[in-house]
Amino acid sequence: MKARRQSVILELVDLEALHSQEQLRRRLHQRGFDATQATISRDIADLGLVKRAGDGAYQRPGMEATSPELARATLERAAAGFLRRVERVQQLVVLRTGRGQAQALAEALDRAQLTETVGTIAGDDTILVIARDSKRAAALVKRLEAYAEN
Repeated sequence: MKARRQSVILELVDLEALHSQEQLRRRLHQRGFDATQATISRDIADLGLVKRAGDGAYQRPGMEATSPELARATLERAAAGFLRRVERVQQLVVLRTGRGQAQALAEALDRAQLTETVGTIAGDDTILVIARDSKRAAALVKRLEAYAEN
């Protein structure tokens, strides 16, 4: 139960700006977890969550807050530099990079928080991107191919 609750906490702080333990407690309750303030406080410490300098919201340690524009620009540069081939199978998109480059491109994709994507899984030179549906997968392919051409 603790591991699942902490996993949900990480998901919540990644998705929205939560500024207090009370906000976090309410979001956990909406997800079916009844946790006390003391439990949440221990979870925050266990997970190493810190408050962002800009707005005081909880975040994972080492996660620098970036603007959506900066995240997209980083993705464009990463795609231009690393992307070798793109292939779509229904709502799945497989990206090929050079050796050792998949992690960097996958991180750029994740940080850009594109509306087309649900998430990524990266290996050494291959990334699996899960799109929300096949239409969005096709749009993602076009977007990434355009980035790679620049």
